Amino acid sequence: MKTLRNIFLGAALLSVCFPEHAQSNDFQGHHYVVIGAFAIKKNAVRFTSKAAATNMQAKFELNPERQLYYVYVLTTDDRREAIDLAMRLRSESPYNDTWVFRGLLGESKPVGVRGVDINPLTLETVNQVVSTDQPVMASNSDSATQQVIFEDVTPANQFQTVLSTSEDLAGKSFLFNVFRADTKEPIQGDINVIDSERSRKIGSYAANRSIRLSNPGNKNGNLSLITEVFGYRKVQRELNYHNPEGEDISRDTDNNVVVPFELVRLQKGDIAVMYNVYFFKDAAVMRPESRWEVNSLLDMLNENPKYKIKIHGHTNGSAPGKIISMTEKSDNFFALANTHDGFGSAKKLSQQRAEVIKAYLIANGIDAKRMQVKAWGGKRPVVDKLHNLAENNVRVEIEILEH
Repeated sequence: MKTLRNIFLGAALLSVCFPEHAQSNDFQGHHYVVIGAFAIKKNAVRFTSKAAATNMQAKFELNPERQLYYVYVLTTDDRREAIDLAMRLRSESPYNDTWVFRGLLGESKPVGVRGVDINPLTLETVNQVVSTDQPVMASNSDSATQQVIFEDVTPANQFQTVLSTSEDLAGKSFLFNVFRADTKEPIQGDINVIDSERSRKIGSYAANRSIRLSNPGNKNGNLSLITEVFGYRKVQRELNYHNPEGEDISRDTDNNVVVPFELVRLQKGDIAVMYNVYFFKDAAVMRPESRWEVNSLLDMLNENPKYKIKIHGHTNGSAPGKIISMTEKSDNFFALANTHDGFGSAKKLSQQRAEVIKAYLIANGIDAKRMQVKAWGGKRPVVDKLHNLAENNVRVEIEILEH
C-alpha cells in the first residue's frame, strides 16, 4: 500500500491559487474527495472500514440532498487539491471512479445550501448520482447516469468493468520517453492522455517511467498523447491502445510500450503558458511551488542569450479589488513576508504579477532590456469567469520576441 500512502502524503503538499477579481454568488463550502456512495448506512460503514484498512483516512457522511452516504478520504477548502487527489486516485489506485463533492455533508448542514458533485476529468457538474447499495460512477448528464455493479466492498473489486482480455483487465505498460531534441537528455514533465473518440481526458502520467494505462473502453481505441513542458514546443501524438505501433514506437526489456517525445525549444512568435506558476490570492507574490517553473524560464534565457521575451499577465474577471504587493526592501519572491496591502484594477494586478517575474529574472542576472511586460487584466479569458475551469484565466504567458 505504499502508493496509497504516498498519494495522501503528497496531497497534503498540494496547493494552488484560485481566481480573484471575479464575481460569483455560488456557495463554495468544503471539497470532499468521494470514493463511493451508498443508500444503506451499513454498506457505507463496511466500505469505509475496508478503505481505512489500506491506510486511507476514510470517513462517511450523509448527503441529505441525494439521501446517500458519501464515503470520502479528504476534505479541504482547496478545490485544486481535491481535484488533483481525485485524479491521482483514479489513475494510481483501485478507486478509479473517484469524484469531488463541493458543499457540506451531514444531517446538520444549513437549510437551502446546495452541494455540487464534480467529475475531476471534465470538471463538469454531475447532475445525477444513483446508488442501490452500491458505489457509483459520476455521470455528466441526467439521461446517461453511469452505474456499476457492486460485488464486494474490498477496494480491489469495487469498480469492475467487463474487458475482453487479461491484458485489458490489468492494463498495458507504457513508458513516455520525453527528451531534448538537441542533447537527447531526458526532460521531466507529464503526458496528458485523451480519449480521442469521446474528447475527454483520461489522466496525466509522469514521463520517463513505466506507467499502467487501462483500456479506454471506446470503440476504436484511439488516444491522443499531449505533452506541454514549459520552455519547449507542445508535442501531440496519436496512438491506438490496442495496436500501439509506429516507426519510432518500440518495446523495452520490461515489455513497456515506449513512445518517444522529442522536444525543441520555443521559437520566435511562440507563446507558452506558465501553468505551474501560481500566485497568492489577490497578490503579486508567487507561491513557493512556482519556483521550479520560473527557474526553468531563467535556465532558458541563460541557455539562449539572444532570446528576448514579453511577459503577459492575465486575471480572471476585470473587477477591481485588493492587491498585496512586495515592499521595495523585500527580496523574497515566494512568501507573503514584507508585503503591503493596496487596491487597484485587475489590469494593475496582472501588471504587477508580470513585473514580479521580470524582477526575479533581473535579480538572477538577466538583462532587463531582454524583457517586456504586457498587462491584460481580464480582457483575454480562456473561459467564462464563472466556468468550472475559470482558474485557467489566472495565468502568465511568455512570448518569444527574438531568439
